[in-house]
Amino acid sequence: MRQYSLLKITPLVAAALLASCGGGDRSQSTESDAPQKSKVRVEEVRLVPVDQVSTFTATVEADQVNNIAPAMGGRIREIKVDVGARVKRGQVVATMDGSTLSQQQTQVATLQRDYERYQELYEVGGISKQQLDQAKTQLDVAEYALGNLNENTTLVAPINGLVTARNYDPGDVATQLPILTIESINPVKVKVNVSESYYSMVTIGMPVEVQVDALGSETFQGKVSLIHPTIDPVSHTFTVEITVPNNDQRLRPGMFARVRMNFGTNERPLLADRAVLKQVGSNDRYVFLEKDGKAVYTLVELGVRLDDKYEILSGLKAGDKVIVHGNTGLIDGSEVEVVQ
Repeated sequence: MRQYSLLKITPLVAAALLASCGGGDRSQSTESDAPQKSKVRVEEVRLVPVDQVSTFTATVEADQVNNIAPAMGGRIREIKVDVGARVKRGQVVATMDGSTLSQQQTQVATLQRDYERYQELYEVGGISKQQLDQAKTQLDVAEYALGNLNENTTLVAPINGLVTARNYDPGDVATQLPILTIESINPVKVKVNVSESYYSMVTIGMPVEVQVDALGSETFQGKVSLIHPTIDPVSHTFTVEITVPNNDQRLRPGMFARVRMNFGTNERPLLADRAVLKQVGSNDRYVFLEKDGKAVYTLVELGVRLDDKYEILSGLKAGDKVIVHGNTGLIDGSEVEVVQ
């Protein structure tokens, strides 16, 4: 009988066994190497009415500012008010040295007498009409100068307000700086620079809310009083002036203010804040949409925050399915499985 060597048979069997085992491992490896789909939850984008509210920063300003100074430089005789004093329109606040005024009054009196004498001479033919006219011109010029000196000697407040600056003391010679500054602070005004996209929405009389940091959370009501007609070509903004009543005069020029303007309502997408991600290395915000089982990277522009949601200004439309849970770690094109 023919006998076979065990050494010859064993490799054949081993090869068969290895082939059998290898086939089984390939099947299991294929199953384990298949990419796992990320389980996510989505929300469908819907449009809802959103108040178009914007907040601007500004500085409170006086309604009017007047600098009190003589028409001509001179020595100050008396300053009747100090910084912080309330003054009324027409109130005398300072006087200048009157020596020049006295001299001018004497000159006017002399010229007046000369003119009256010239009139008498002209009536009897003693002087010509030209000489009479020259005397009248000299008198008129002197009277005009006297009027200016009167105004220059007694300085009055042109408005009701507060004295906010005093630059001299009695005896000083007033030169370039005003003697006093008076500011009217009831009402006050606030100027804000508004994006040109809102130009057609801002109207005279439009109500505005104003808060100042110095007075906590108290809100003051104001109205748009002036809309500047031109747009800044660099910032693409226009200036809006707001008038705010200030009967108790607690609002003071220089205070830091926050101005809240409501431009009406608009239909906008609202999205849960957890769906919005921040791009590393920039201020860009993005979300992932779910489309045909894949995550789609989408940039969005945020508007106002309303509780736990963001207004979306651009990037989304009604019906989009936004991944709101399971979005961390996704990349554009990741396979996802939507779960409830």
